[in-house]
Amino acid sequence: MKKFFIICFALFTISSQAQFGKDPIINLENFQKSRVHWGFYLGFNFYDFQFDYKSITKDLEVQNTTGFNVGLIGNLRLHEYIDLRFEPGLYYTERNLIYPDIIDPVDRFREVKSTYIHFPLLLKFSSKRFGNVRPYLVGGVSRSLNLSSFEDSPDDNESDVFRMTKWTNNYEIGFGVDLYLEYFIFSPSIRGVFSMNDELVRDKDPNSQWTSNIDAMRTRGVFLNFSFH
Repeated sequence: MKKFFIICFALFTISSQAQFGKDPIINLENFQKSRVHWGFYLGFNFYDFQFDYKSITKDLEVQNTTGFNVGLIGNLRLHEYIDLRFEPGLYYTERNLIYPDIIDPVDRFREVKSTYIHFPLLLKFSSKRFGNVRPYLVGGVSRSLNLSSFEDSPDDNESDVFRMTKWTNNYEIGFGVDLYLEYFIFSPSIRGVFSMNDELVRDKDPNSQWTSNIDAMRTRGVFLNFSFH
């Protein structure tokens, strides 16, 4: 695997001399003029939670893991520098919650696995193209369906089941760069996602040690995507 990445890096470096040097060969010169185009992306996600509490307490500890993303891209050109994008995708992540005030080691730990079907509708604001490079900003709203939410489960934390809402509304903002290669466009980007609604489903017991003091729980995350058009 290490040799594979070294070879890929060497080939990309050699290619870059011709594609992104002082006097580059202009690739896909008319691509940005197309009204509609399609693509796909692969990437990584880093999800977290933001908590608001009803009374002062120790913060819940969130242990993050690196998840993965895969999805499709539909791009509609609205203007020379503005595009409307729909990027539905599948996002998998896992977060572990540790309750510092709970003594029992089994009760103080909750595993939160999430599989999201993500539906972002974004506006892409591109700069002027410089040779084969074109930076851009992107922002918009999204809606996520959590297939692992357990919202309708009759069990709760008393049975070691942490429940969340199925649907989440978010806003997103980020930046990236389009690299025009000989046969396709490669676009690395980074984007932040911020939930706008409380995602916690409370336990049946109003005095639950897991949910009673939480006023709101919202997702925060970072997406690192690699797009191909």
